[in-house]
Amino acid sequence: MATATPPGHRHVAALEDTFDFLNTDELDGMGHPIEWLSALPDATGWLADHGLLHADGRRTIDGSSPARAGELLGHVHAVRAALREIVEALVADRRADPAALATVNAVLRARSVVELVPSEGCLAIGHRHVGDPLDDALAGVAEPLVSLVAAGATNRLRICANDGCRWVFEDTSRTGRRRWCSMASCGNRAKAARHRARKRASAPSAAEPAPGGPAPA
Repeated sequence: MATATPPGHRHVAALEDTFDFLNTDELDGMGHPIEWLSALPDATGWLADHGLLHADGRRTIDGSSPARAGELLGHVHAVRAALREIVEALVADRRADPAALATVNAVLRARSVVELVPSEGCLAIGHRHVGDPLDDALAGVAEPLVSLVAAGATNRLRICANDGCRWVFEDTSRTGRRRWCSMASCGNRAKAARHRARKRASAPSAAEPAPGGPAPA
């Protein structure tokens, strides 16, 4: 009988994984940058933790010299920035930067090939790597977004309206009008900011006399 792909060997990301990857370069809600993939082991560890890079593939990624490690990390950051540009273009309903498309397409070409392999009983689904394992893993991150575009289902992509956050997320609300990544954080910040603005607008100017008080000199 046929068997499924072995657990832990899936190399398939969900859309939430794609968002998590994009949000590893984030703002803290107040506009201060936070970089979660600040070294090559951070990047390869993230890919491994999300089932996109297994141990033998990770060992083949040569980050032995600082220069090479920096080059590979820069490549991960470039792919992340390209995917982010594509999402922002989809949200804004504009053309994506051709350079971003070229960057993502280059890693998609490195994707592993699905094939049938013998197993106990009969057959199982396996795969064969045809390119660089790092690019193969990055292609796995990109594929859920590609599938969303292919399905014409990008209308629920969102970028948090808080300019100090800008998280990428999918609007799963019933009305499709969600603006904040989280109402408990960014949404409440926005409400507080509007409240402060209204108080400032309604406060009397220093040049205006208080009701019943003396006129300014």
